Amino acid sequence: MQVRIYGLKNCDTCRKAVKELEEAGRDHEFVDIRDELDRVRKVPAWIDAVGAKKLVNTRSTTWRNLSAEDKLIAEDDPAGLLITYPTLIKRPVIEAGDTVIVGWSGDTLARLTAPE
Repeated sequence: MQVRIYGLKNCDTCRKAVKELEEAGRDHEFVDIRDELDRVRKVPAWIDAVGAKKLVNTRSTTWRNLSAEDKLIAEDDPAGLLITYPTLIKRPVIEAGDTVIVGWSGDTLARLTAPE
């Protein structure tokens, strides 16, 4: 099962995920979410898999700097908002086979390193 991690290179949680996967000997690919050219296809699929509330990072600086109008758009068109502002995506987003995981924890590491 291929593991692809979408995040930001300067995100502490993303760096921790990459480090722990490397220490566990788990092959993976890291993709900077700002460079992902396929966000138009990926973001709606992630929303379908985990829900918009889980994917929109309302604690981010980007969210706090959005206008009230843009925040309302998050309710009506979360995919459009996340495609426009990729730093609003809660990180990391991990694709492992058909599974999408948002965030990082010891449980996530255990799931990704368990025998298939």
